[in-house]
Amino acid sequence: MKTAYLYVRVSTDEQADKGYSQRDQQERLKRYCEINSIQVIDVVMEDYSAKTFKRPAWTELLTDLKKRKGKVDHVLFTKWDRFSRNAGDAYMMISKLRLLGVEPQAIEQPLDPSIPENKIMMAFYLAAPEVENDRRALNTFYGMRRARKEGRYMGVAPLGYENKITEYGRKYISIVEEEAEHIRWIFQQLVDGHYAAEQVRKQANERGFKCGSAHFWNIIRNPVYCGKIEVPKFKEEEGYLVQGQHEGIISDKLFFDVQDILTSRAKGAYGAKMVSIDKLPLRGLLICPKCGRMLTGSASKGYSAYYNYYHCQHKCKVRFKAEDANEKFEKVLAGFTIRPERAEIFENELLVEYQNANKHGAFSSSRKDLLKQITEVNVRLSVARKKYYMEETDAADYKIYKAECEAEMVGLEKKLGEMSEGVQKIDKVLHEAVENVSKLQIYWKTYDSMGKRRLFNAVFPEKIWYDGSKYRTVRVNEGIEVIYLKNKELGAFENRKSDLEDHFSAQVAGSRIELPTLGL
Repeated sequence: MKTAYLYVRVSTDEQADKGYSQRDQQERLKRYCEINSIQVIDVVMEDYSAKTFKRPAWTELLTDLKKRKGKVDHVLFTKWDRFSRNAGDAYMMISKLRLLGVEPQAIEQPLDPSIPENKIMMAFYLAAPEVENDRRALNTFYGMRRARKEGRYMGVAPLGYENKITEYGRKYISIVEEEAEHIRWIFQQLVDGHYAAEQVRKQANERGFKCGSAHFWNIIRNPVYCGKIEVPKFKEEEGYLVQGQHEGIISDKLFFDVQDILTSRAKGAYGAKMVSIDKLPLRGLLICPKCGRMLTGSASKGYSAYYNYYHCQHKCKVRFKAEDANEKFEKVLAGFTIRPERAEIFENELLVEYQNANKHGAFSSSRKDLLKQITEVNVRLSVARKKYYMEETDAADYKIYKAECEAEMVGLEKKLGEMSEGVQKIDKVLHEAVENVSKLQIYWKTYDSMGKRRLFNAVFPEKIWYDGSKYRTVRVNEGIEVIYLKNKELGAFENRKSDLEDHFSAQVAGSRIELPTLGL
């Protein structure tokens, strides 16, 4: 009596779409074996795609066939698409089975391998499922590409979003505010440029945003977060971005500013290593006086201890003791100390500088723009009212247009009010700024390495030069610059004049006050 394994395969998709049943296949195969007097060794059940033969149950079956070589006559299945949906793989597997003395056979599409013409039918049976798969895949691809062009996000929502379905069954992604806050913070840190991307990721993890390195890079490169959908390159069509149907977590400008920063860093435009140890807080923040490159830092083992140095990694071989450089930098910060009795003078000076800077600056321009827009809305509404009175437009249209204009007016007036409120708070901001400047040296001593780097970046927007005896910078914080120059003018530095000249030479840009930089 001949023997056979019964192979029953149906994928999850086929069960859902076509109603295929493993039980039905098994019944038909067993009935066939009873009629043809074939002994069933075992029934192998598979719930896996037939695109390849990397299927768990089939792998086990092949192992059993090798152990029973010459003792099994057939592997039976209902149709050839149950066996495989890839013609090339199918021919290779048929050859393998025949080497083991096993003949694969589809009971509903029987073929006699001894008849040469039957090879043509076998090629058709094997190729037809593959063509069906390819067509389905191509239709899916074009459908998803069309959806992307329409601004729809396809797939599982990225961090910061969640998948939702409307009452009409339309799928979309919605912002998860708790995660979105972390996303905004990450992008803002990257555009500020104080830390390398990996350091920002570690800080985000400490804040509760758990994300691996590879996933983090996918996030900061993903245009979905600014409300865009990427349509990838295909054939002759170049890749491009479209406006998505979902709400962006960050602005377009913030996203593309970050991309510019990441691109420039990939090309080697940045050099600062953002991870520093406590004894080398200025590593990556100092500039070599000979070659103009960044000074790094490291510890050298001496006879009885380790000694820390800031040094250049290039041919100039510049090297300075970290302890001396750190001490002199503290003296630089001490030079900004303000006497309590003169704090009010500095606050008034900063207020004057702020008012002068914004007299024809961004604040003034923004306020003028808002007032202009409010005037334009009033004019449009007046014209519409006139047309209504002259019966050139009906009441319903006028009512709708009036509501739209009034809503627009409310928004503009709200922005104007917020802007005025911000100006009214300037006194408090300036008071805190002057108070913080007076404590720079104290903050430096108490902060950890990360805090020291934040303080440095608040005081010095750019890296500073150090030649072993004194520091030199091209720019300092605009608010601190005003305080520094006024301090000299008032003679507050007389007793420490020699220290400042020895340790710090300030070469600064023109005065310009920006409130975000004053808080330190």
